Amino acid sequence: MNAIVSDAEEAGTLWLLRPEEYASWFEARNDTVRACLAAAAFRPEPGSQATIPGENGRGDMIKIIGEDADMWAIADIPKSAPGHAYRLETSLPAEQCAALALGWGLGCYVFDRYRREPAEPRPVLAIGGDIDITDINRQVKGIALTRDLINTPAIDMLPDRLAGEARALAERHGAVMREIVGDELLEENYPMIHAVGAASAVAPRLIDMRWGDDAAFRLTLVGKGVCFDSGGLDLKPSSGMLLMKKDMGGAANVLGLASMIMDAALPVRLRVLIPAVENAVSGNAYRPGDILKSRKGLTVEVGNTDAEGRLVLADALCAADEEEPDLLIDMATLTGAARVAVGLEIAAMFTPNDALAGELAQWGGECCDPLWRLPLWASYAKQLDSKFADINNTGNGFGGAITAALFLQRFIERSDNWVHFDFMGWNKTERPGRPVGGEAFAIRALYAMIARHCAAPEK
Repeated sequence: MNAIVSDAEEAGTLWLLRPEEYASWFEARNDTVRACLAAAAFRPEPGSQATIPGENGRGDMIKIIGEDADMWAIADIPKSAPGHAYRLETSLPAEQCAALALGWGLGCYVFDRYRREPAEPRPVLAIGGDIDITDINRQVKGIALTRDLINTPAIDMLPDRLAGEARALAERHGAVMREIVGDELLEENYPMIHAVGAASAVAPRLIDMRWGDDAAFRLTLVGKGVCFDSGGLDLKPSSGMLLMKKDMGGAANVLGLASMIMDAALPVRLRVLIPAVENAVSGNAYRPGDILKSRKGLTVEVGNTDAEGRLVLADALCAADEEEPDLLIDMATLTGAARVAVGLEIAAMFTPNDALAGELAQWGGECCDPLWRLPLWASYAKQLDSKFADINNTGNGFGGAITAALFLQRFIERSDNWVHFDFMGWNKTERPGRPVGGEAFAIRALYAMIARHCAAPEK
């Protein structure tokens, strides 16, 4: 069911007003509504809201917003409002209404797969005017897919299940998908994906999805698919494992973004690569000090088995780079250092391309999807030096998000337009439209940028 519709029968009304509009609106209401607001001591200040009697027996609502209200201004309403439809009445411009509607849709998200009783239906928002409702719902569904994948515990989201979700998405949109599984990874030269996932009872794999016209703009998305990360033989403490079902957040985000792109039928040639593994412990687990051969031919000394994400991404990025895509994006819950640098709500972004960084930052601001560029600081690369191999997978502990990005950059030679995202993938605190649990990072900004490029006369 769509969260946003063009019209709805028997809908209540959501009055969305600026403070200066309240007095005239209040005078136009009937005695019952005025008495209700007076009894509630309602004050027309930004953020104030109230439920009021409606003309058709449905409850209406009023909310006051300020000039600086962003897309989350009404995103808290669906969580507590009755489950019937609301028709939006406001003088706000269409562009701002569209952003608010997207926030509403994201506020309707519920993950109740494991609850005995399903959650109560969230209310629908009816919104008229010149607004692309289809695109709003497309983004809501893509982000819901990302959140669902991350929220699902590892017992139901190991590499085979993640591949099943990717295949279902591919089938819905007529994409072609193949899996390279287990020892096939060695045969097809993905040795680091194989090494990281070998200890799991569920075989590691590379998910490779293709969609669109081969002659179109070539876009490749690579997502870290570590379905659970124990840390390997460099075992995490139990507290460090509690959220490790989210370590496939990069994969979840690229699948959510791919869903939006394919559903919109954007004129791109899309490829999605997901190295899907469980970093487990068993007799054949890879070890600290092991030296692994990579797809690129570089040898990698394992400084820490808990730095596994960059190993599997390196093989996948190398494969992506071989095709020289026009835009190469990788997404990962890669380092705790990125969270220390930018916190839990911002996606850290790395790219050697200044123009691409500036464009993404602009879209991040416009879409209320925060990004922050960190440097690919070349002199830090010496931290990755190894006495026994071409490169080590860990640095000295300082600038860890930067050294991880520099590690990945060593596996890319041909793609000028490469961008790497390192983010939390999880909301630890509740905010309007963003419940505790799995979260999408940067994909609304990326979708907006890609859609705009596709709409331009020249790409």
